[in-house]
Amino acid sequence: MILGFLLLILSITPPQFTKAGEAKLERMIQERDALTAEWKKSESKKSGIFGNRTKKDMIETNEWLERILAKDNLIMDELRMIGDIETTVATQTGDDYKAITLKLEQDVQALKRALAERNKTINGMLETRRTFEWTTLIFFLSTFGLGYWIYKIKKST
Repeated sequence: MILGFLLLILSITPPQFTKAGEAKLERMIQERDALTAEWKKSESKKSGIFGNRTKKDMIETNEWLERILAKDNLIMDELRMIGDIETTVATQTGDDYKAITLKLEQDVQALKRALAERNKTINGMLETRRTFEWTTLIFFLSTFGLGYWIYKIKKST
């Protein structure tokens, strides 16, 4: 019973590690936003002749894109990890509920067996009572008949 109560309390309280994961994810998204701003800034650089982009400008832009891609991969890994944690927690919660349900089902079955046993005992007692009632009735009628018979014998003598 205590174990079931503890499992219920643990399943109701949300896991704290997902909040930390969400904070980490939020921080990573902010870092990605900063990288995107830097990329846009490098995209607008035109240090070549007549305001054109140079090879160096394009390499710098590509480097910012690679950093954004790496950050995106980290964000995806974090999302997968959070999803796995939530799936695991949901599975554990489901398993906890299954265990609680199984325990309650066993308790119900035990109560049903106890009730059936009690009904059987009560029926046995009722049968004994009926037998006693019939015996008492037969004894009363026999005594009444014997008394009447003795009364008739005494009256005739």
